Amino acid sequence: MAAVGVLVPVKAFADAKVRLAPALNPHERATLARTMAAGVVAAAGDLPVWVVCDDEAVADWARTNGAEVLWMPGRGLNRAVTEGVSALGRHGMERVVVCHADLPRAVRLDHLCPEGPDAPSTVIMVPDRHRDGTNVLSLPTGTGFRFSYGPGSFPRHDTEARRHGLVVVTLDDPDLAWDVDLPADLGTGGPPT
Repeated sequence: MAAVGVLVPVKAFADAKVRLAPALNPHERATLARTMAAGVVAAAGDLPVWVVCDDEAVADWARTNGAEVLWMPGRGLNRAVTEGVSALGRHGMERVVVCHADLPRAVRLDHLCPEGPDAPSTVIMVPDRHRDGTNVLSLPTGTGFRFSYGPGSFPRHDTEARRHGLVVVTLDDPDLAWDVDLPADLGTGGPPT
């Protein structure tokens, strides 16, 4: 089996989830962000985890939770993830599972590691439940893949993977599809508040 690492981009907890302000105060938002991120790290199971961040408190938290830290100040999400995937390739990882930290239902990530002859050219994408964003993306390192998170990232990532001649597998995983961005996401089926 290929060497697989998990990359979790984590924003400063104090700055996270500002769109939840109508429902949660700053302390509650930070606590929720920290709790969800811990769940994602735990979902990696035996896979090694790297947290890409630019916040000292997040870096300390990551180390406490058994993750390595990739310090990427001032890069923004897309560049930090792109450079993070490259760094994991230099660490000997043949595949990286990029998983966002705001997935309260994440319980496992090992099913995102394809095996077989097509594995080195396969990208697995887990869209959000609206099929707009990309919550999880599993891809081989060294492809030159350019990340493009934000609204509409799922179709952009699909196009990018195909541009590189990669086999695209879309996995509709209801647990990994549930992310938390807006107060409505805290309702039925979302995380506890």
